[in-house]
Amino acid sequence: MHIDNSNESIDYSKVRYLLGAAELHQLPDDEGIEVAFAGRSNAGKSSALNKITGQKNLARTSKTPGRTQLINVFNIDDSNRLIDLPGYGFAKVSRAVKNNWEKTLSEYLQTRRCLKALVILMDIRHPCKDMDVAMIRWSLAAGLSVMVLLSKSDKVKQGERAKTTRAVKNTLKPFVGPDSELLISPFSSLKGEGVSAVTSFLNNTYKKGPLQT
Repeated sequence: MHIDNSNESIDYSKVRYLLGAAELHQLPDDEGIEVAFAGRSNAGKSSALNKITGQKNLARTSKTPGRTQLINVFNIDDSNRLIDLPGYGFAKVSRAVKNNWEKTLSEYLQTRRCLKALVILMDIRHPCKDMDVAMIRWSLAAGLSVMVLLSKSDKVKQGERAKTTRAVKNTLKPFVGPDSELLISPFSSLKGEGVSAVTSFLNNTYKKGPLQT
């Protein structure tokens, strides 16, 4: 995918929290463009959102996996939004709550027409778990642009980062079709690695304009 850096970038420091939705009908009107952040419960989605926007407390972070239990909506402007999806994986919640998360997440991904792209975070030390691969495979097949952030890259040495990035690319390569868009980048909320790559991906997505019907 070609990323156009020639135009003025979006100012993500102006992003503001709008609401947390437990059900899809609580979301804003299905208009404009949304980019959703997804990942396992311990992948660092909230930290990534905070780093990208330059706001320490925009998205709540916790050492307890699974704290994000709602679809959290953040306004960039009147037309564009960032979405923080409930984490999937080993969150210590009841089976009933987990089932509801999975149902809501599935419905959002399948029915939300303004959803144009997914940013999927995977811990660089434990990439490509079954749910990660399933999410990426489905998103590409659905025609969404996808960026994979290999989070917590500061936890491994540079050589290991490069090796893991290559391995992830090889694992996901079979799912990338002629019309698919997939980018992969190491990412560190602590060191800032990958921030420019993901902001460029976001800029490119929002500049495409809303879905025409």
